[in-house]
Amino acid sequence: MHEHNPSGGLGVIIGLIIVAVIIYALRKSSPKSQSVIPPINNPTVQVSGNFQNKYCHACGGQIDVRAEICPKCGVRQAQQVSGGGRNRVTAGVFALLLGGLGIHKFYLGRIGMGIIYLLFFWTLIPAIIGFIEGIIILSMSDAAFAAKYNT
Repeated sequence: MHEHNPSGGLGVIIGLIIVAVIIYALRKSSPKSQSVIPPINNPTVQVSGNFQNKYCHACGGQIDVRAEICPKCGVRQAQQVSGGGRNRVTAGVFALLLGGLGIHKFYLGRIGMGIIYLLFFWTLIPAIIGFIEGIIILSMSDAAFAAKYNT
């Protein structure tokens, strides 16, 4: 008699879930329009009325978020460019839980590395590397993450 293998259907379901996560991550990581206005959740930006203000990194004076030079002290302000829209915590959790499949690499826009992780997932080496990368990603600052992955 032919016995039914229940794990075969489970493998298909897991495969479909992985494909859905990859498609979701690719859509979330698609390039968005670059803007020089920092996001609202930036702690150096204060919203008052219809205007966004930030603080000068030299004198601490409150200035308009679009100002390139502080009108109080004359120091040029670093312009923050937001782009990519990738989240550090999301990338870290992907790396910890699904790092062996390279899901975090797809999410971060490193498609080639994600494919390499998928090709070698059976060796468990990508899982170990992914776990270590997850710890590194979660331990880095938001600014360092944005500089590395949201450019």
